[in-house]
Amino acid sequence: MVKSLYPLRFHPIYKQLIWGGEKLREHYGKTDAPEKTGESWEISCVEDNISLVSNGFLEGNSLVEIVQMYKGELVGHQVFKRYGNRFPILTKFIHSNDDLSIQVHPGDRYASEHHGENGKTEMWYILDSEKDAQLIVGFNRDLDREILHEKLNNNLFKEVLNFEKVSEGDVIFLPEGRIHALGPGIVLAEIQQTSDRTYRIYDWDRLGKDGKPRELHIEHALNVLDFKAHSAYKTSYQKIQNASVNLVDCPYFTTRLIHFDKRFERDYEAIDSFVIYMCLSGDLEIQYNSENRTRLSKGDTILIPAVIKNLSLIPYENSSLLEIYL
Repeated sequence: MVKSLYPLRFHPIYKQLIWGGEKLREHYGKTDAPEKTGESWEISCVEDNISLVSNGFLEGNSLVEIVQMYKGELVGHQVFKRYGNRFPILTKFIHSNDDLSIQVHPGDRYASEHHGENGKTEMWYILDSEKDAQLIVGFNRDLDREILHEKLNNNLFKEVLNFEKVSEGDVIFLPEGRIHALGPGIVLAEIQQTSDRTYRIYDWDRLGKDGKPRELHIEHALNVLDFKAHSAYKTSYQKIQNASVNLVDCPYFTTRLIHFDKRFERDYEAIDSFVIYMCLSGDLEIQYNSENRTRLSKGDTILIPAVIKNLSLIPYENSSLLEIYL
């Protein structure tokens, strides 16, 4: 007899990167992270980066194994029908202590044709930013392939990029084809399709660990780029206390924001999906099936199986969560 599912924690997968820093370790509970940790992969089904359960009787099992074991009870029956054993969402906490490479991601069709994998649509929720911190998202004018190629060749690329100052609570949605890069001094939560496919366009003339410039993917990037300038690159929303507020709703994930300072009930009868909570601030308890409880603090991530349809969020202090599902 298969035992009943429960809220699942996973061991973070840390990425030491040349642009990483110390804030995830110092302020987001990642005390075992190495120096210059740029990313903490919270829940991952990317090949060679499969998350392992860290709590309960499933401890030590991989995410792939538990999806195979529980199927629709874990991820939702329609989700399992669509994705099979491949868990469809990758969640991360990121600290950029330097400029990241300027990059773009392909959509499903292009990624499937050229790499046999998913595309990569993603979003950022800004958790913390130093004064005047900024990122790159999109272009500041309409371009085409020829113009952009000319800018790259003449070292004029940066003059067509859109720079955005960011602060806590800003939301940036990054559909396929949208050029982007983080600048220094930013901590964020990232939600994305399960994919690690990135096309680097420019890397600030840096050298990698091997002393050589990192590989660029100019031709692929030009094939998938959205060359249009858009009127707004930040997602607007209204922050409401003790409510679940929609941030992003796209074919690959729905992300909502919950700020609460009192007991908050959640009912997932209407959705056929797992739910992920990423704790952005505070300290709280999740109560389900009347008496089962699990604690969540700033920097924690937890997977609520699809079979758990009703639960209570009980804060010990003013708390906030990202709520993610399909």
